[in-house]
Amino acid sequence: MEACNTNILKLVSIIFFLTSFFSTGTLAQCKEETNNSCNNKTKALPLKLIGIASILITSIIGVSLPLVTRSVPALSPDRSLFIIIKAFASGIILATGFMHVLPDSFGMLRSSCLAENPWHKFPFTGFVAMLSAIFTLMVDSMATSMYTKTNNSVSAEADKVVVAGDHEMPVVESGGGHFHGHHQHGQRGSIGTQLLRYRVVAMVLELGIVVHSIIIGLGVGASNDICTIKPLVAALCFHQLFEGMGLGGCILQAEYKTMKKLVMVFFFSMTTPFGIALGIGLSNTYKENSPSSLIVVGLLNASSAGLLIYMALVDLLASDFMGPKLQGSIKLQIKSYVAVFLGAGGMSVMAKWA
Repeated sequence: MEACNTNILKLVSIIFFLTSFFSTGTLAQCKEETNNSCNNKTKALPLKLIGIASILITSIIGVSLPLVTRSVPALSPDRSLFIIIKAFASGIILATGFMHVLPDSFGMLRSSCLAENPWHKFPFTGFVAMLSAIFTLMVDSMATSMYTKTNNSVSAEADKVVVAGDHEMPVVESGGGHFHGHHQHGQRGSIGTQLLRYRVVAMVLELGIVVHSIIIGLGVGASNDICTIKPLVAALCFHQLFEGMGLGGCILQAEYKTMKKLVMVFFFSMTTPFGIALGIGLSNTYKENSPSSLIVVGLLNASSAGLLIYMALVDLLASDFMGPKLQGSIKLQIKSYVAVFLGAGGMSVMAKWA
C-alpha cells in the first residue's frame, strides 16, 4: 500500500504533462464566442483565487471531519449514525459519476469541434467508462486475493509456533490451546481481509477523485466567464465537503497510520485548488474547445466516471447494504436509503451549475 501514494503523485504529474502537451497542440481550434459579456479576465482572477481558498478549506473540513470525530461514540464506524452519513456521502459520489463526470465526457467527445469519424461514430465515453469499471474490479479483486494468500501463509506459520509452544504443556491444555490458537488466527485472517478491503477501497476511491478533481479545477482556472465561476465555486465547495466526508469515512475504516492519513487528506484537499492554479497558469495556452484538449479531458473524465460509479455501487453501497449491520435492521436500511437519495439528489441539483 505504500506504493499507492507514490502512484497517485505520478498520476498527478502525468495529468499535468498530458494537459500541458495537448493544450498546445497544432490541431485546429473551434472559434470562440467574442460577444459574451461575462468574459472578463481581470474580474475572473480574484474569483478564482477566492475559489482556491474556499475549496481548499471545505475540502480539508470534509475529509477530516470523520477522522476528528472518531472519538465521538455516536460517530464511530460501528454505529448506525455513521452508516447513514456514509450512505449519504456514497450517494454524492454516485451522483458525481453519473451526473457530473459522465455527462461532461459525453459532451466533450461528441463536440462539433471533433471530427465526425471516429468521435461521432462510436460511443467512446461509454466504452472507456466500462473498461475503467472492469479495470477497477480487477485491481479490487486481485489486491484482495494477493493479500488473502499472504495473510493465510502468515497465519499458518503462527499456528506452527503455537503448536510447538504447546508441546511442553499437559495434553488437555495443549488441545485447548491449539484449538484456541486456530480460532484466533481464523478471526485475525477474517479481520485482516476486511481491513484490506477498506484500504483498497480508500486508495482506489481517492485515485478516482484525484483525477476528476484536477480536471474540474483545470476548467475553472482556464475559464474567464465570471457568470459561470461564481455558482461553480459554490457548487464545488458543497461537492468537496460531502465527497470528502465519504472518502474520510473510508480512510477511517481503513485504520491507516497517522502519516498516511495526512498524505491522503493532503492529496484530496489540494487536487482541486491545484487544478484551478494549473488552469490559471495555462489560461493563455489551454483552450477548452481545442480538439486535443477535448479528447484528453473527455477520455480522462470517462475513465474517472467508470471508477467512481463502480466504487459507489459495489464497494460502498452494496458492501454496506448487504452487510450484517443493515441486513439485520429494515428500519436502518430505510434510513440509509433515504440518505442515499438525499445525497444523490442534492448532487444532481448541483449539476445545474457544476
